[in-house]
Amino acid sequence: MIKKYLFFIPVIALVSMMVSCKDSTPKKESQNTEVVDLKEIPEVDETTVETKKNPIDFVPKNYVAFDTIYGDLNKDGLEDCALIIKGTDKSKFVKDDYRGELDRNRRGIIVLLNQKEGYELFVKNESCFSSENEDGGVYYAPELDVEITKGKLFVSYAHGRYGYWQYMFRLQDNDLALIGFDNSSSNGPVIDVETSINFLTRKKITNVNTNHNAESGEEVFEKTETKIKRTKLLKLSEIKDFDELSFYDE
Repeated sequence: MIKKYLFFIPVIALVSMMVSCKDSTPKKESQNTEVVDLKEIPEVDETTVETKKNPIDFVPKNYVAFDTIYGDLNKDGLEDCALIIKGTDKSKFVKDDYRGELDRNRRGIIVLLNQKEGYELFVKNESCFSSENEDGGVYYAPELDVEITKGKLFVSYAHGRYGYWQYMFRLQDNDLALIGFDNSSSNGPVIDVETSINFLTRKKITNVNTNHNAESGEEVFEKTETKIKRTKLLKLSEIKDFDELSFYDE
């Protein structure tokens, strides 16, 4: 009987050693932790900016090109491009008793930079301008004009005998920042008030005609200079509706 127990003692010892070696091996849980950590590392964005030879190729679906403007925005000697686009939603067509069927789809703007091998999308705002067929009441609606000159983008509205107003943008902070605003309010050929705002210096200049019986060219202006409250430059991509912009209370 004693011999039988003596036979099992080496076997038990061998089993204990095997279990001990197994417990000493690294656990897979730590390896799983490392894998989770790796998954949490952000992937590198290797997306390249797309260029196209023809600016019209940037017009999005359900839009058409309304106007095309060329000029050098970043002063590199290459002609950049601003596309005025217009929606094509059939539900935006209306019947007018006097003017017939009118397309009231809103307009937007796409700004492209010339990279020699093609154009690159810089700024897009698909609906910041109202339709060219808006109702002007007893007078025609303001007429939109966009141009690029001296490295600036100008958005202007002409309103006949009532005057005009203009917004000036320049490239800044990966967008086009509004740096200037000019307005001339008239009553026929006689100017009533001129306003000019420089959003970089935060200076506002107002010229008010004090000669109420003036003919054209006979205005006598009283000049006032003030500081505006606005400190953050408005970006073209952020403007929802140019018709809603107002700086008279700045």
